[in-house]
Amino acid sequence: MKINFNYIKAILVLALVVFLYGFAEKRNNTRKLKEVEVKFTQNENLYITETAVNKLLIQNRLALTGEGKETLDLNKVETVLNSQPMIENAEVFLTLDGTLKTNIQQRRPIGRVLGNSTYYIDRLGAKMPLSSYYSARVPILNDISDNSIEEVYPLLKYISEDPFYSELVTQISRENGGLYKLELRRIDFSLFFGSVDRVEEKMNNFKAFYKKALKDDKLSTYKMVDLQFGNQVVCTKK
Repeated sequence: MKINFNYIKAILVLALVVFLYGFAEKRNNTRKLKEVEVKFTQNENLYITETAVNKLLIQNRLALTGEGKETLDLNKVETVLNSQPMIENAEVFLTLDGTLKTNIQQRRPIGRVLGNSTYYIDRLGAKMPLSSYYSARVPILNDISDNSIEEVYPLLKYISEDPFYSELVTQISRENGGLYKLELRRIDFSLFFGSVDRVEEKMNNFKAFYKKALKDDKLSTYKMVDLQFGNQVVCTKK
């Protein structure tokens, strides 16, 4: 019987590869976690800090440096981080040298509700607690109940996404019948918005009016500007 040495060599090579792979895998798993690296994906003020993230992981017995990498459950780490009220989304991964990297996207507040309880409304329209580390400069919302959040959200979202209005609007107040009034920075009149409909049309109308009145130096002559009557701006003089 003729022995096929090529066949034997192939089996030996395959066995060696499997052995080396298993050895490397075992060695990699027994390495200790070296450090935790926290990265925030937005260049914004921090509503939760790197120290707070590390403390959260320690409290949950996760990502402790010096422990073996094989004991680390990345899915559980993500679940714990995503349960934190200031975090919108967290992604984690482990490098070959034993560094746990976390990419964190914070929740972004766009309004602050004042009332029996105080909280933010975030960019997705959900309630968000206040932060111990930073106070956001966003419009104050008065007389807003939990049931009114969905109603006011389209107006609040538009303001947050428009640089002109995010700088200008300081307060939003809800009146009877779901009608809204806006208070403006460095301007003496109130802006009556009415119901939250035709938001873009109303906002564009006021922006055009504002720029014309500013140019003509007439902003200080009004005590009320009303946007609720169709495609027009109705002004009441002092």
